[in-house]
Order: sequence, then structure tokens, then C-alpha cells
Amino acid sequence: MSAATPDSTAIRTALWRALHVQVDAAPHVLVDELGMQLAAPDAHWRKRPDMDPEGTHGYRASIVGRARLIEDLVVAQLAQGVAQYVLLGAGLDTFAQRRPEIAARMHVYEVDHPDTQTWKRQRLADLGFREQEWLRFVGVDFEAGDSWRAQLVKAGFDSAQPAVVASTGVSMYLTREANLATLREVTQLARGSLLAMTFTLPLDMIDEPERSQHAAVYERARAAGTPFVSFFRPGQMLDLAREAGFSHAEHIGTDEIVARYFSGRDDGLKPARGESFLIATV
Repeated sequence: MSAATPDSTAIRTALWRALHVQVDAAPHVLVDELGMQLAAPDAHWRKRPDMDPEGTHGYRASIVGRARLIEDLVVAQLAQGVAQYVLLGAGLDTFAQRRPEIAARMHVYEVDHPDTQTWKRQRLADLGFREQEWLRFVGVDFEAGDSWRAQLVKAGFDSAQPAVVASTGVSMYLTREANLATLREVTQLARGSLLAMTFTLPLDMIDEPERSQHAAVYERARAAGTPFVSFFRPGQMLDLAREAGFSHAEHIGTDEIVARYFSGRDDGLKPARGESFLIATV
């Protein structure tokens, strides 16, 4: 199998997870160097400007914090009997390989572009990972308007049973209408299904110097042809979830992430402000 590599954002996210393990003090919020192995960067990857340990500490803390939050939610939901886990825009996520003692008790569906899925399956095989019956790779071309729910069912997803659905680092690239459509798709899942989705706050909710740093990131994204088009205040996102039909919705912000995973650290590592979570139940 051969295909183009994942987009630069997916690779950067995987490298930041590895950088956390390599440069930040223990205890580590998340231990994941496998994503780096999948990406197979050159020997000088840590010298890249976007891997500068000091300049990117807030961003990599955000990445590992959100991954840890989702994994904790998945474990908690499994304890309640929810045994289907859907990753929308899975990228170089490595939960299934790092946490097989959990994943093997579920049906895990990684949803992403078909080319990305082909590439990832080959890289996993290259690293010695055997394909598992409980892990399904679901190819969906979102830009072409493919229905991810329809493709899930074709891959064996049980529509009559609840699921945990995770979507991180996606909502800011979609219009409000597209985000609402995604939320409505999730509300068509079985009662008891849970969505964990990140969203980006408007700049006026972020204090300096982080505001200027975020503005520079948004400008680079625009110049690269992947502009951020949607920003939500927490209340706006909660209203959107209710409009979509969720029975319950809550907001988890940076302060709660810090309290859960970064309190008591001697190195001051904590997530940059600017990204929040919507946790919503069907």
C-alpha cells in the first residue's frame, strides 16, 4: 500500500506528544512516542522551529492534555458499558496500540481520509503491529460529502448501541453550519452516546501574550491555505449542541484541564488558553 503522508497538522501533533515525553519532567500527562515513530521524521526533527521546547510548551501541553482527557472519558464510559469508540479525524492517534488492554474490550473505529488510512495501516505494519478485529479503519472523504455514519455501519458499527465519539482539532476549520451538521449526525447515534469535541475560543477571550501567539498561528494557517473559520464562546457552543439535539452538554475549559493533569508541577507546564471542550450526551 502506498499513499501520501498525513497533513502537517497531524504530524506536528504526533511530534508534540513525543516531545512532551522527551523534554518535560515526569510525571508525564501522556506517554506517546509511537506517533513519532509512525511519522518517521528525519534525525533533526527536534530542531524544527515548531518543535522549540520553550516556544511550544503551551501547545504541546494542550495536545497531551486533550488526549488524556479523551482517554479518561473512554475508560470511564467503558466501565458504564459503552464499548464503541469512534475517532473522527483520527490522524496519527495511537490509543489502540498504546492501550490494548482497554481497546481490545471495545470496537474502535478510526475515521479519516482513505489515503491517510492506507498510509497509516502500512506504517503500523512496518512497525510490527498486526491488524486486530476490534480496530477498524474507516475511510471517509469529508470534503466530498461522504457520510461518516454510513461508512461506520458498513465497517460493522452497531447503530443500536451507544458510542464515545471524539473530534479534536477539527471544528475551527469548519463553518458554523458544518459544525452543526456534524453535531446533528452524532445525535442520530444511540441514546447514551457521548461526544468529546474541541473548539477554539475567539481571540478577545485570550489574554496577552498568548493572544498574539495565537494570532500568529492563525495567520500561518491562513497563509498555508487552511484558515481557521470558526471560533466559539463556551455559551455559543453549548447553544449549538442544544440546537443539534443533545440532551445534556457541558463545557470543560483550560482551568479544569490544568487542575486535572498539570497541578503541582515544578516546571510550570500547562496548556495554552484558546481551546476548550464540548462534552455532550445524546
